[in-house]
Amino acid sequence: MAAYFGRRLYKGAATTAVAAAAVAALTASQAPGNTVDGQDRPTAAGATPAPDDDGAATGNSPYYTDLPPLNSPSPAPSATAGPSTPQTPAEAGIPATVLDAYKKAAAELRADKPGCNLPWELLAAIGKVESGQARGGRVNAEGTTLTPILGPVLNGSGFAHISDTDHGAYDGDATYDRAIGPMQFIPSTWAWAGRDGNGDGKKDPNNVYDAALAAGHYLCRNGWDLSNAADLDKAILSYNNSRDYLNTVRSWLEYYRRGTHTIPDGTGTLPSGRSDDTTRTHRASSSPAASTPGASPRPGHSGKDGDGSGGGSGRPSDSGTTPGTGNGGGGPSRTPSPTPSRSASQPTMPPTPTDRVDHLADAHTGKLTAMAGDTFAQRIHTRAETEAGAAVAKVRIRFTIIGDTDTTFAGGEKVATVLTDATGVAVAPALRAGEQTGGFTVRALVVGRTVSGLEYRATVTERAADTLTRTSDTPLTCTPGGAFADRVEVRATYEGAAADGGAPTATLVTSADDPAENDKGPYFKDADGKPVRTLKDLRTDDKGLLTLPKLYADDTTGTFLLRITTTGGATLTVELKVAPADTSAEPSPGSSAEPSPSTSADASPSA
Repeated sequence: MAAYFGRRLYKGAATTAVAAAAVAALTASQAPGNTVDGQDRPTAAGATPAPDDDGAATGNSPYYTDLPPLNSPSPAPSATAGPSTPQTPAEAGIPATVLDAYKKAAAELRADKPGCNLPWELLAAIGKVESGQARGGRVNAEGTTLTPILGPVLNGSGFAHISDTDHGAYDGDATYDRAIGPMQFIPSTWAWAGRDGNGDGKKDPNNVYDAALAAGHYLCRNGWDLSNAADLDKAILSYNNSRDYLNTVRSWLEYYRRGTHTIPDGTGTLPSGRSDDTTRTHRASSSPAASTPGASPRPGHSGKDGDGSGGGSGRPSDSGTTPGTGNGGGGPSRTPSPTPSRSASQPTMPPTPTDRVDHLADAHTGKLTAMAGDTFAQRIHTRAETEAGAAVAKVRIRFTIIGDTDTTFAGGEKVATVLTDATGVAVAPALRAGEQTGGFTVRALVVGRTVSGLEYRATVTERAADTLTRTSDTPLTCTPGGAFADRVEVRATYEGAAADGGAPTATLVTSADDPAENDKGPYFKDADGKPVRTLKDLRTDDKGLLTLPKLYADDTTGTFLLRITTTGGATLTVELKVAPADTSAEPSPGSSAEPSPSTSADASPSA
């Protein structure tokens, strides 16, 4: 799809006062005691609360830390020079194709998951922080980046340690994973979160349409409502688990909400500050201004002009600078302080709910079976228990669909994380069967603790019908050696509704009591015109209708049976009659119906 270069919209971004208020609000959100982590423990100011899912979309890779400008995008008129021409900061401009991808993804999410309330500005904020809007919009008309965007090698040297999960298919590295594309997904997350956003039949993390739609679905999982501040924070933290990351994304979100405009692809500004810039701490501590109260540098900035170099990827690389801590890219590298020994008088932290879990148990999950295209009637119920069998509430259980299947949870994901309730039970989202039949597994694991998980076996069966009926009651007759004038049409229903996609079998049987295939009488023709008396791989249409091929008759006369069956147990038997044509005519008025002696069957030959 060609990028649209329409009339630029100069709505204007935040004023100085509004931007300052937004930053102040974000700072206030870090006040001590305002948050709790995933184990119900209060977090210190600036600490990172655990998201509602383990891991992160990016693998907690480094990110850009530049903040929006605080100056007004539309300066007030000068007192001496008259009204000035409105000046929109370059930071407010988003490359046309990239902006189109964000808006299309948000529109699709409004239709698919209206309760999520995903704003396109959130995708723009994450895209800015993750890749600088695809390196300033260096994409082609279809939205694919001109060169791949790769994060640093996640080999545990300063970053997370994530061994290869995609055999190098996405990131070109068969040893370790790397974050990829405009929205910086790691391959293992892309494997289940990836989407086809531009309709080309592929799920490409380096395509901004695909990546933006995947990011939208990722942020809208777990039933989050992003119009709710708490859910918004959870969604952002699940993308990259860092409080600094959350504040940076939030700042750009508010900035874009107050106005943006379209710029040509490839002309966007590139950020310079990076979360793995380890020189920031040294500069801040050695600068005289840094020791002056109130004179610390702006959060997220390095304090010097940077060229944004990072191995040419537009992201931090594993060369050129000393790697950061790998703690989510939330700040500079620091030498850890020695852990003080705990004295007997120091209180010990009480065990968290997750610490108390000894095992998982099934909580009366029913049989997991559904027909293709249907939603499973049963949902998985898993209970977290202590060693003594007591319930453990407020524990996160991760459910993962495993195996060769296109079945997903409601919403299209293959991974879902659910908090256990007061009874210790986590109920997985409903399973939605795809078109692929067969068995697969759903695995339940405790997030944040290594204990044995549970595996649930589920099965998708072919579409079936519980009732088959003919759509016509016209008798089906034929003369020997001829063809039946009417074709057999049936309607398949399941619990009264049309059973579309069903796979009935039609067989010309020997008799009502013998279902074996008949070797004489009516028949169908195969592609070569040869007689066949059993048809398989039939399919009902979206209305549950099936019209059988034309029927033919051999020279055998009599009444024959066509039996149609479905995997759901429905059966329909249809009568077929083959008889000679009736050539007798009605007698004329006054004539006798009795045969004359000369035509009587028992008349004697004439002398």
